[in-house]
Amino acid sequence: MLRGFTTISYWADDVEAARAWYAELLGIRPYFERSGPDGRLAYVEFRVGPHQDELGLIDRGYAPEGAAPGPGGAVMYWHVDDVRAALDRVLSMGAEPYQELVRREAGFVTASVADPFGNVLGLMHSPHFLELLGSAPQDG
Repeated sequence: MLRGFTTISYWADDVEAARAWYAELLGIRPYFERSGPDGRLAYVEFRVGPHQDELGLIDRGYAPEGAAPGPGGAVMYWHVDDVRAALDRVLSMGAEPYQELVRREAGFVTASVADPFGNVLGLMHSPHFLELLGSAPQDG
């Protein structure tokens, strides 16, 4: 039934500020943007990594009824080569610690932060991700 990750959506009160923050973090510009009826930026989407995973930033005004602002129960982890370096970088950009760096079994390392907009951003060094990436077909 579940066939794979397609898009993770993060809410922001100020989508323009979130776009700038994530563009700096990722080193890329969003590939898609949409304004709301009021003309303000309402949605931006980045494609990230070798599988072009989608990160959407959405105006919090479009959140489902009852959605609470701030860090919630789910953590989406993004693979990074060096969790300590990635953690130090996002903290220097204004993120707040959510879960400190944890060294897990089999070479997995995790940490997470709350971005400046209240979303949880998970960081993980995943040998599994690297294994799958290595087995993926490469462009000629």
